Amino acid sequence: MITLDEARVMVAEARAKGRALGLKPLSVCVLDAGGHLLAFEREDGASPGRFEIARGKAYGAVMTGLPGSAQKARAEEQGYFMAALNGVYDGRLVPVPGGVLVLKDGAVVGAVGVTGDTSDNDAAAAVAGIAAAGYAALA
Repeated sequence: MITLDEARVMVAEARAKGRALGLKPLSVCVLDAGGHLLAFEREDGASPGRFEIARGKAYGAVMTGLPGSAQKARAEEQGYFMAALNGVYDGRLVPVPGGVLVLKDGAVVGAVGVTGDTSDNDAAAAVAGIAAAGYAALA
């Protein structure tokens, strides 16, 4: 189980990675294994709609057990399937990189969603935050 303090580390370190890389303002969301919000921050200058995007990236990862990169590939190969799956989850999935699974001993314990820059840069920031909290990441 991800603690609140660990979730805060994930957020802080994802943001720090974004600043170190010179990324646009990031928004970072951490969810537990049930898709419940643990932590969220939106940097100054980030657009107000970023919460839903960050949450959607993390939610899609944790609900499907697939990181955003794998969801994107699946959407490209079987768009009808991802559209149907998104319908099952009331349109809350954002199937692109930046939704990263948090693993402990190989089990999914949550997900981090990052948005604000390119999807690949978002994923890199999420991985940095997850690693800083002592977990493995699947991007």
